[in-house]
Amino acid sequence: MGSEIGILGLYGLVVIITIMVQAGAAQGQVGQLALLKPRDDMPRLTGVAGRLDRAQINSVTAMALFAPAVLMLAQNGLATTSTLHAAQAFLIARILYVPLYAFGVVGLRTLVWVIGIVATIWIYVVALGWV
Repeated sequence: MGSEIGILGLYGLVVIITIMVQAGAAQGQVGQLALLKPRDDMPRLTGVAGRLDRAQINSVTAMALFAPAVLMLAQNGLATTSTLHAAQAFLIARILYVPLYAFGVVGLRTLVWVIGIVATIWIYVVALGWV
């Protein structure tokens, strides 16, 4: 997709896939019954399942930060080549982030996270008309 709104939609699908993969990993660790019951006393997820749980939470947070910026950009008609490139960088960074987090890759995971947040900040700067 060639628009920031399209990239937002694709990222929504990435988040859904992340949630599904995390749920599968959690089920493998604690069993289906633990996931079907209220999670008041669910055992703590560890290893890959725990990291996927945290990556999923981080992905939803990233969506909550990225979506308003893109929607403001579209509403104000301020999309540019630089905002499209920023949205593309965000999407690529977020796709890479989940497996890097899940498999415990130190350093590179943080770099990828920084790329995603800087891209989001750039979209806010343009959407707010600060440049």
